[in-house]
Amino acid sequence: MKNFDGFGLSPVLAKSLAYMKYTKPTPIQEQAIPLALEGHDIMGTAQTGTGKTAAFAIPLVEKLLNDPQGSALVLTPTRELGKQIIDIMHQLLGPKSAIKTAFIIGGESMGKQFNQLRAKPRLIVGTPGRINDHLERGSLKLNDTHLLVLDETDRMLDMGFTIQLERIFKYMPEKRQTLMFSATLPKNILKLSEKYLNDPKRVAVGETNVVAKNIKQDVIRIEQDKKYDELMSQLYDRKGSVIVFVKTKYNADRMAKNLRRDGFETEALHGDLRQNKRDRVMQGFRKQDFRVLIATDIAARGLDVPHIEHVINYDLPQVAEDFIHRMGRTARAGAEGSAVSFVSNQDGRKWHAIERLLNPNAAPTKFEKAPRPSGNKSRKQDGRQQNGRPTPKRRFNRSKKKAA
Repeated sequence: MKNFDGFGLSPVLAKSLAYMKYTKPTPIQEQAIPLALEGHDIMGTAQTGTGKTAAFAIPLVEKLLNDPQGSALVLTPTRELGKQIIDIMHQLLGPKSAIKTAFIIGGESMGKQFNQLRAKPRLIVGTPGRINDHLERGSLKLNDTHLLVLDETDRMLDMGFTIQLERIFKYMPEKRQTLMFSATLPKNILKLSEKYLNDPKRVAVGETNVVAKNIKQDVIRIEQDKKYDELMSQLYDRKGSVIVFVKTKYNADRMAKNLRRDGFETEALHGDLRQNKRDRVMQGFRKQDFRVLIATDIAARGLDVPHIEHVINYDLPQVAEDFIHRMGRTARAGAEGSAVSFVSNQDGRKWHAIERLLNPNAAPTKFEKAPRPSGNKSRKQDGRQQNGRPTPKRRFNRSKKKAA
């Protein structure tokens, strides 16, 4: 399909899409939007950065515009992703829309949310935990909610929201339309879809367990105590915005502090920050007020910041699938990006799990203990891709890098 006109959308929505410079639908949008407009349940999978949000947001807004009755609920695993979704919804609805909305997430004032819900919103975007809080208080009613969207469903289950999701289903009409989107398709997702979706249409774009081809990957085999020096070298060598993934909230704060001390403009993003602080950090990163964002895996899913050029895995993720989602923070919407992963001796099992995910049939990289450098010699190995996966390279003695 060459443009969005073929969907037969209402003039208000068509005008919003033109203003947002949405011209040609992406493959996931081209497949999902007609099915959703026809009223089908959908089980959709696509790589991150392929336009999944608009694939459900456009038919959702179209239905709200055409039907004065009923409401819609969108569930998302994180506050940041929820904020992106509600912002897109507001743009699609247009500046003078009579359709009221509510943004219901943890970390924000309950009083503010009570006011939004008392206004009888027809579109609600929220996280499962806080949605459940309001359902149990009686401040939220879902008896007329006939459209449900679950975005990044696999992540919600990974975060332990299964019980909350099942509670939410019980408050909703059995006769409803459910759109479930997920970047990966593990068994628990299939089980959930079989239980709560009605004869869903399957929509899949690309492979789920692959890194986008337009991302250049490098892997550096390195000792744990040399990671920080290597990180600084990488940041000096790379131009443009960078997101650095670390394992813990404490490490995120400490690394951001150390990098600022060493002359880099940087901020940390993790789950312990107050919501207004998280919003300020993301707003500053989007506006490019600083170049380097240090983040835990809270930022691995859904964050759409088009100018991110590089991903650095300072620590490998605990869950192999999150490696793919981290990679998806760069090379958005067909752009090119690069990524580098630090692999220490302690990371053998994690790296093998990532290799198996990316290429199940390939022999795992032999993981030997990295030898200590002798004298002033520097050893390097080529980090180019082989057999469809990055080959680790070793770097030692950072002071000798340029002479090597």
